[in-house]
Amino acid sequence: MNFRSFLPLFCIFTFFAACQSKSKPEAYACPMKCEEHKTYDHLGTCPVCKMQLVNVAEIEEPVLEEDGISEESIFNLTSSWKTQDNESITLSDLKGDVLIIVMIYTSCEAACPRLVADMRNIKEKTDNPSTKFVLVSIDPKTDTPEKLKAYANEQQLEGDQWILLQGAEDDVREFSNVLSMKYKKISPIDFSHTNIISVFDKNGILAYQQEGLGVSHEKLVNEVKSLNE
Repeated sequence: MNFRSFLPLFCIFTFFAACQSKSKPEAYACPMKCEEHKTYDHLGTCPVCKMQLVNVAEIEEPVLEEDGISEESIFNLTSSWKTQDNESITLSDLKGDVLIIVMIYTSCEAACPRLVADMRNIKEKTDNPSTKFVLVSIDPKTDTPEKLKAYANEQQLEGDQWILLQGAEDDVREFSNVLSMKYKKISPIDFSHTNIISVFDKNGILAYQQEGLGVSHEKLVNEVKSLNE
């Protein structure tokens, strides 16, 4: 086939491919994959976690840098934290473990004890030493490492899998924004806050979130188990 006879076929193929591309409908899904592979043909919010739907094309596996840390990883945060054992760490020190994270304050008598109970329940159902359960205080002035240690003992949060963190107020606020967790001081000793449990993979990428109290943990537990495979 000479070039002149090939050219019309090339043009037809190019035109057909362009038409196919233009006619492909947009699809939207929850970035947390709450409904697994379910998509919608319009923008809106996820009926499960209420997060804004995004174009499916934007939900891709993160590209890791040479050090194994994606630009979307919480391990890029440079904040320093104190544990309940008064040890200084950065979030990147937790690399290599699946992380289940909540933000609480120790003087809370309502939602926080229920969140902590949920965390204990999830720990029993996942039962894997490669999973860390991280509680970040939203009241760092009150929740000193000593206070966090006493709280851990009181709540039976024993063993290396439990990590309670105190940070600077600006760092706590920054981290809450990363988690889309909102909180506000409403009295000298009380905060209003959203109740979110967040799951991060071993590279610090957000993999799943669950909001609310007294809800089923089945999807979260399955996600944690899959991340540990």
